[in-house]
Parts: sequence; C-alpha cells; structure tokens
Amino acid sequence: MDVLSQLAAATLVPVVVLHDAADADGLAGALVAGGLPVAEVTFRTPAAADSIRAMADRGDILVGAGTVLTPAQVDTAVAAGAQYVVSPGTSRAVIERCQEHGIAVLPGAVTATEIQAALELGLTTMKFFPAGTSGGAPAIVALSAPFGGVQFVPTGGVGPANLGDYLALPSVVAVGGSWMVPAATVAAHAFATITDLTTTAVELARSLRPAAASA
Repeated sequence: MDVLSQLAAATLVPVVVLHDAADADGLAGALVAGGLPVAEVTFRTPAAADSIRAMADRGDILVGAGTVLTPAQVDTAVAAGAQYVVSPGTSRAVIERCQEHGIAVLPGAVTATEIQAALELGLTTMKFFPAGTSGGAPAIVALSAPFGGVQFVPTGGVGPANLGDYLALPSVVAVGGSWMVPAATVAAHAFATITDLTTTAVELARSLRPAAASA
C-alpha cells in the first residue's frame, strides 16, 4: 500500500509539534496504542528532524514531515526517515525536490490557481490549508466541481465538531488535526491521555465514515 493509500485508510492525520525529540517515541507509542499509527511532525521547531528519526526508527508508524518550506528541509526530512512531506503552500521547488527523492508530497492549495499549479506538477492529492479560514467544507465542494479528480486533506481549524462536514465529502481522502495531540499534553508526558484522545478520535472518524474502518 502506498503512502497516500495509507493516509486514506487512517482517515485522520495527527499534526504534531514537538519541542523535545525525547518525547517522540512516547508520543508515537501513544498514537499506535490508540489505533492511529500515523503522524505529521511539523518543521516548526529545531527538534523536528530528530523527532522524525525517532519515530521512523520504531517501524510501526507512518511518519511525515509537515510545514516544509524549502528544498533543504525536504532533504533533511528524507534523511531523517520521513515517508511523506506536507507543505503549507504550493511550492514548485519543494514539490520537485520531493519528486527527485521519490517521496509523496502534499502541497497546500486553497485556490483554483494553486490546484492547477499542483496538477501541472503531476499531483492530484493536496492539503487544503488553512481549511477553517479558507471556506471549509463548502469551499472544497465548490473546488471539486471543476477539479473532479483532485483529492484533499483539509487541515487547520478541524476538530470533532466539524469533522463530519469534511468526511462527508467524497473528495476528502483524510483530515489533518491536532486535537488528539495537544502540545501541553505532550509536554506533560501524559501519553496515556493522548492514547485515550486518539482512541476517541478514531472511533468518531469511523462512525462518520464507516467505510474507512474496513479500508
């Protein structure tokens, strides 16, 4: 199963911000125990690369690099063991470097122009970010009309209250969020709490999109 298929099967993509790489293994274990063996570790902190490496070395979680802004960060992420890359916008340089490495990439796209730019680079699955302030589910519906073959991973402003709005859309392949991995909870090493939050999130996603449970 390729990376995009694995993300689709997971339905949820936890967006993780780690300030200490020593927390990465415990967090990964909590996600796996909660039934969600996937994570997007953002490049917002100096601990990102080491955190990705710690998770990748486990071998039981699909780990990607998020908030990737430059080709150099792509190189760093790949060297650390990232299996996919997520960018907040549509950067030709980032996309092409990912393609050179042969690694899956989800560029951010919320406008028709950005979607067309990504399509021209051979991509059909994109991150819809920031979803909450870019029109949410209705915007995805509108964009799906002219771009029938495009799939989206909405992220930003997504939580339990509106998760169903996104999962009801056939063009939404997965949803990114951080409500099951609160930064304060990670910092407190409350990994049992994260497992509980993750289990609840997985059950909710399955109830909203039953087909995902058997994917």
